[in-house]
Amino acid sequence: MRGVLFDGKQVQVVDDLEVRGPGAGEVLVAVSAAGLCHSDLSVVDGTIPFPVPVVLGHEGAGVVEAVGDGVTHVVPGDHVALSTLANCGACAECDRGRPTMCRKAIGRPGRPFTRDGRPVFQFASNSAFAERTVVKAVQAVRIPKDIPMTSAALIGCGVLTGVGAVLNRAKVDRGDTVVVIGTGGVGLNVLQGARIAGALRIVAVDANPAKEEVARRFGATHFLTSTEGVRDVLPPGADHVFECVGRVELVRQAIDLLDRHGQAVLLGVPPAGAEASFLVSSMYLDKSILGCRYGSSRPQRDIALYAELYREGRLLLDELVTETYPVEDFEKAVGDAEAGRVARGVLTF
Repeated sequence: MRGVLFDGKQVQVVDDLEVRGPGAGEVLVAVSAAGLCHSDLSVVDGTIPFPVPVVLGHEGAGVVEAVGDGVTHVVPGDHVALSTLANCGACAECDRGRPTMCRKAIGRPGRPFTRDGRPVFQFASNSAFAERTVVKAVQAVRIPKDIPMTSAALIGCGVLTGVGAVLNRAKVDRGDTVVVIGTGGVGLNVLQGARIAGALRIVAVDANPAKEEVARRFGATHFLTSTEGVRDVLPPGADHVFECVGRVELVRQAIDLLDRHGQAVLLGVPPAGAEASFLVSSMYLDKSILGCRYGSSRPQRDIALYAELYREGRLLLDELVTETYPVEDFEKAVGDAEAGRVARGVLTF
C-alpha cells in the first residue's frame, strides 16, 4: 500500500508498505484524507526528534475496516476522525478527565508497519499518511457520514489543538479580549474558538498581510502584521494571548501584551532546547504562562462536539481546506505549506 515515509534523510511516497491487522483494543482504518501539519515537517527538519524510518501523518479521517477484540464503540463501515492521543484510559490522569497528561500516551512509538520485511515506526500513534493504519480504539472517534472526509480529517489535530486551547485550557469567557499570534492552521482554530466562546475583541497578528481575509472569516475583529499595534487596539493589554508560531521572541511578546490577570498560552513548537525569557516582575499581577498539549482535549468528547458544531454552521472546517492533493503530490503540498499559500493542505487516498 502507499504511504509517506521518512528514512532520516529524505521523504518519499512509497507503494510497498504493509500494516498488520488490529489486535485487541485496536482499530484498522482505511484513511480517506489527511491534513499536512507543520508537526510532520518538524520531524523531517529535526525540530521534533523521532526514530526512523517512520510513516508520517497524524491528522486524518477514514472508514473502519476491522476492529480487534473488545472494541464495541465503532464497527466496520463507520466513518471516524483520528486523534493522536493513545491514552490508556485507566490511569489517574485519564480518570480525572485529563487524557493529554496520560504518561502511557507518550511512550515508545509502535511499529505496526513493515517494508521489505523490516518494521517501520508510526508517527504520533497515528501515521495518517498511509492508505491504512492501526490505532488504539480510543483514537478512533465516530463522526456523522455527511461530513466530508477532507474536512473531518482536520478535527483530529488543528481543530482539537486550537479550539481546545481556547475552550479547555484558557477557558476564554464572554467579553474577554484575545490576541492570536500566527494564523496558520492552529491559529485559525484559536480564532474560531475565541469567536465560539464569545470573546469581544479578537486580534489576529501575522506578518503575511494576505492572511487578513481568512483570519477575519474565522473570527478576527482586528488584523495586524506585527504585535506593535496591539496596544492601540487593547490599551490595557489582552486577557489571553496565544502564541501559535513557536519562536521564543514571540513568546516574550505574548507575555508582554498581557493585561492584569492575563494568560499567555503557548501552542507553537520551538526547537526542543529553546529557552525564552521574561520580566519576572511583570507577572505579579496574577498573570500566567500556560503550556497546552493537544488543546487539553478529551478527543472522544471533543471531536463529537466539534462535528456537531460544524453541522450547525458554528465551526468552520471546509474553509480550512485550501487545497487537496493526491498523496503522490506530497512534495507540492509541502511547498505550498512552507510558502504560506494554504491554511491547510489535505492529502487524499
